[in-house]
Amino acid sequence: MKQCKDHIPPHVLPVIVFAQFAGTSLWFAGNAIAGDLQQALHLPANAIGHITSAVQLGFISGTLVFAILSLADRFSPSKVFLSSALAGAFFNLCVLWFAQGMASLLAFRFLTGFFLAGIYPVGMKISADWYEKGLGKALGYLVGALVVGTAFPHLLKTFSGELSWSGVLKATSLLAISGGLLLYFTVGDGPHRRPAPKFEWNAIPRIFRYKKFRAAAYGYFGHMWELYAMWAFVPFMLVFYEEKNAVPVDIPWWSFIIIAAGGLGCIIGGYISLKKGSAKVAFAMLLTSGIFCLFSPFLFFLSKWLFLPALLIWGFAVVGDSPQFSTIVAQTAPKMYVGTALTIVNCIGFALTIFSIQLLSFLQNKIDGEWGYLFLLPGPVFGLWSIWGMVKK
Repeated sequence: MKQCKDHIPPHVLPVIVFAQFAGTSLWFAGNAIAGDLQQALHLPANAIGHITSAVQLGFISGTLVFAILSLADRFSPSKVFLSSALAGAFFNLCVLWFAQGMASLLAFRFLTGFFLAGIYPVGMKISADWYEKGLGKALGYLVGALVVGTAFPHLLKTFSGELSWSGVLKATSLLAISGGLLLYFTVGDGPHRRPAPKFEWNAIPRIFRYKKFRAAAYGYFGHMWELYAMWAFVPFMLVFYEEKNAVPVDIPWWSFIIIAAGGLGCIIGGYISLKKGSAKVAFAMLLTSGIFCLFSPFLFFLSKWLFLPALLIWGFAVVGDSPQFSTIVAQTAPKMYVGTALTIVNCIGFALTIFSIQLLSFLQNKIDGEWGYLFLLPGPVFGLWSIWGMVKK
């Protein structure tokens, strides 16, 4: 169904946001039931880290393949989204049906992550095709949905006394399928979509020739160096504070609240971007989280009711720049390769998260707990330097 470019039906954004949340729920299903899987499949003690890494590696591999083949630009994005949601839901259920041990479990989680490459960045591509104006606001809601999904396993851990791990797998798969179907049949492809004419092996190098795109991409890479490492270590920060100060803290609950605060940061930042522009919002959010990186050693000496609000502000800002960086990437990439640009930037950005997470893991046994988060600071510094030229204009 053709839509007037100047009129966007009111259901479009809510459906895209729901479909994005529904699809990306597959990402975190393994985290929520990792302990149960460990017992059911007799997995080793370090299995939880491997389960998480398998999905990340699958996503990185998937985004690389999707980007090289320019799938979201050469084919209907809504069909790519639906196909990926169906495939991801299937491999999510394969854990329940076929997993016999560590190898098969990691394979199914890897394949689930692989097809998430057709959900998260492609969802942003669909938004860009609908919202040529106000894209920062639209992506604010979209990434906000992902942030709440990221925090969700911590909430489940708080209230999961009677939830079955097989039920979690079934529910997330059903949710992903319903999101894909709803998006395909009620939203479809946006009126601003410009399909790529043909497959080109040099599409990615061509995209990176654009100076403004490179600046946006580099800013996003700096942001990603900090983001997932900070999220991964929120529970460790709380545990370390609790032990250091002999003060009780509800670890799962506050982990959820601190990470989920980023969803609000994405949405509020999206509205501010309508007046101030995406570059300024991204810069302000990244500067704020960078300041928290710099002063992180001192946070652990604060009273509990200063420490927890400080982490809430950090959680608010640490991802509030993400949708705005994606907006700038979409706006500065060649119009026929917006999907490819978003996908390859996601690929590189998520690859960087593995290095920063592993660095903090390594440093845990080498230095005192409060000093490790200083090593996240180079990411914000690099990102701020990269987009300064866009902000000062």
